Amino acid sequence: MGLRERKKTETRAALSTAALRLALEKGVDNVRVDEIAEAANVSPRTYNNYFPSREHAIVAGITASRALQVAEELRARPSDEPLIDSIVAAFAQQYREPPTEALALINSTPSLREAYLDSVSSMEPPIAEVIAERLGKDEAGAEVLAAAVSAAARIAVQRWVDVRPSGLVVMPAGSVEDHLREAIGYLEPALR
Repeated sequence: MGLRERKKTETRAALSTAALRLALEKGVDNVRVDEIAEAANVSPRTYNNYFPSREHAIVAGITASRALQVAEELRARPSDEPLIDSIVAAFAQQYREPPTEALALINSTPSLREAYLDSVSSMEPPIAEVIAERLGKDEAGAEVLAAAVSAAARIAVQRWVDVRPSGLVVMPAGSVEDHLREAIGYLEPALR
């Protein structure tokens, strides 16, 4: 990674860290973009180059680390394991951890939940790399399959987490792994 890309990554991380910290301290509705930019020592214009909304900035810190964790988990899986099993296990691992204060904030705020579910797409590049490596797919084929996996995972998580109008989060019967296996299972013929 060159200096420019590294600085962009650092700026994005500083913005998302500041956004999440401010949201936890003040509440989502009380955080303004200019406050996030100031806390990250950048201009509001620079902020707008990185995030379309404060909600996306708030969830970015969590999703960025999850994308890296999915990639690491996928690469750590046995190479002779069916790829669909590796993908389900890698995603499921990210939802087995106990909810944190940040996840509780996301789950209790409709606009953050929406941004969080949309952010599952940040996991596509590492999934595409593993698909290309394991199945010998070309770049375009691997990216298409990774996007399909990402969409299936987003739907599985939506079905697993039942958020009531009161903000109460209820985990329905069945594990996240069951929901992931069902949703990603539709892609099994393409992931062989």
